[in-house]
Amino acid sequence: MSTDVQARRQLPPWVAPVPGTQRTTTAGATALAVPAPTLLSVTSIPVPNSPNGVTVAPNGNAYVTRFSAAKVAVIDTTTDTVIVPGIPVGTNPLYVAVAPNGNAYVTNRNSNNVTVLDTATNTVLVPSIPVGTNPIDVAIAPNGNAYVTNFTSNDLTVIDTATNTVLVPSLALPGTNPVGVAITPSGNAYITNDASNDVTVLDTATNTVLVPSIPVGTEPNPVAIAPNGNAYVGNFLSNDVTVIDTTTNTVLVPSIPVGINPQGLAVAPDGLAYVANSGTNNVTVIDTATNAVVGAAIPVGHNPIGVAVAPNGKIYVANFASGSVSVIQNPPTVTGISPTSGPTTGGTVVTITGTNLTGASVTIGGNPATGVSVNATGTQLTATTPPGAPGPATVTVTTPAGSASLVNGFTYIAVSHATSLTATPALAKLFPPHVYFPFLTATLTDLVTGLPVPGQTITFSTGTTVLGTATTDAQGTARLNETLTLTLILLNGGYDAKFAGTGTLLASSAHAGVLEP
Repeated sequence: MSTDVQARRQLPPWVAPVPGTQRTTTAGATALAVPAPTLLSVTSIPVPNSPNGVTVAPNGNAYVTRFSAAKVAVIDTTTDTVIVPGIPVGTNPLYVAVAPNGNAYVTNRNSNNVTVLDTATNTVLVPSIPVGTNPIDVAIAPNGNAYVTNFTSNDLTVIDTATNTVLVPSLALPGTNPVGVAITPSGNAYITNDASNDVTVLDTATNTVLVPSIPVGTEPNPVAIAPNGNAYVGNFLSNDVTVIDTTTNTVLVPSIPVGINPQGLAVAPDGLAYVANSGTNNVTVIDTATNAVVGAAIPVGHNPIGVAVAPNGKIYVANFASGSVSVIQNPPTVTGISPTSGPTTGGTVVTITGTNLTGASVTIGGNPATGVSVNATGTQLTATTPPGAPGPATVTVTTPAGSASLVNGFTYIAVSHATSLTATPALAKLFPPHVYFPFLTATLTDLVTGLPVPGQTITFSTGTTVLGTATTDAQGTARLNETLTLTLILLNGGYDAKFAGTGTLLASSAHAGVLEP
C-alpha cells in the first residue's frame, strides 16, 4: 500500500505493507472540527516525508523519525527550529527512545534493525543492530536495556545500551502483533498486542512474563506510564483509552472515549496525558488524577501519530500525512517572584517561578522588563526590573499561549539618600548685644552624591519656639533673619535647624550654639 493511500485510510504505518495483514478503520470516520481550548498556542514545524515518532532527549532536542525518507530530524525545542534535517537511519523508521547515556535508539520497520544515534553530536553511532521482523516501538528499562517490539515475529528484542549488542534476540510473547511498550520505574514493561486486544506485562529484571494478558480495547497501540504509576493504553479501533493499575495489574478504567484512531500517547510530569487521534486530526487531553477528559480536543496536523512532552512543558506531535510537527504550548502560570521589592530606579534582578514560561516576556507595572532568560524546563526565569512609580506593581508574564499575573507582586520603593545638615553658630556680643551675622544659616547635603540639595524647606527653632522656615538655594543653604529673636537664642544657648525629609531623602538636623568673641 502506498504511503498516500495508507494516510487516507488513517492506518498506522506498521500495518502495511506487511504480508497477510489487513484491516480497516472505523466505518464512516470523518475529521471533526473541534475548537481549540482558549489560551493555547499550536504552531507547526515543517518536517517532510511522513514524520511518525517523536521523543525529546535530556538535552532538550526533539528527535523525529521521517518514515519515508529513512532519516531522523532534530528540532531545538527552545527555538522550535529544525537544526538537523536528516540523520540517515534504516528503512521506514518508526519510533525512537533515548537511553540515560544519551544514545537514541531508532526502530526501522522494513530493514528489521535498530540504528543508534549519538544525541551529543547528532551522528550515527551504530548503523544497524539486527532485531526481529518489523520492529515498531522501543523503550529503555531502568537497567539500561532497550526493549524493541517486533510486530510480525511476535517477540521482543533486548539490546544492551552500554555495549550496543543484542542480549536477547527473541523473547517470545503470548500476545499477537506487539506494538507499543512502556516501562515503569520499577522495571515492569507493558506491551500492547494489536491483534489479541490485550497487554502483556514483563519483568525486565528477569525477562520473564509476569502477566500474559490484560484485556483492553480493540487494537491497542500506544501505551504510556503516568506519574501516578498507572498505564494508559490507546485503543486504535475502539477509539478509547484503557487505564491499568500497575500495582495490581488490573483494569482501573476500561474505557475513556477519545478521538478516532488514537495512535500516540504521552503523559506530562504534571499528570496530563496527550492522546493523538489520527482519524480526527486532533489531540485529546486526559487528567490522569481524575481520568477525565480536559477541555476540547486540540486540532493539529493530518494523521497525528507520535507524541512527546519536552522538559520545557511543550508538547510535540508528529503529523504523518501533513509532513509537519505540531507544537502545543499551554498557558503560563506564575507562582512567585523574588525579591518582591526594589528601587523605583529599576535594575533589580528578579526570579519568577511558574510553569510553561518558555518564550516569555515580562512587564512590571505595565513596563517591559529587560534581560529575560528562561531555564530549560520553563519553570523559572530571571529578568531586570524597569523603572517604576513608588508602590505595588503587577507582574505579568506573557508567552505565545497566553498571560499570567501576580497582582501587586512587586513593590517599588523610593530611593532614600541620607542627608547632612550643618548650621552656622549665631555670633554675638552680650554687652552690648550685637549680632555679627544677621542670619541663621543651614546647609543641606546629599551624602550619597555629595552634592548640595536645593529647593528644600529647613525649619529653624530654639527651645520650643519655631523661629521660621527658609528654602535652600542652589548651594543648598537656607537663611533666616534672626535679629528679633536673639534674646531667645541666647536664652536657649543657640538654635536648631531641621530637614523633615522627602520620599527620596532622609531627614536630618543640626544644632548651632552661640559664640561670644
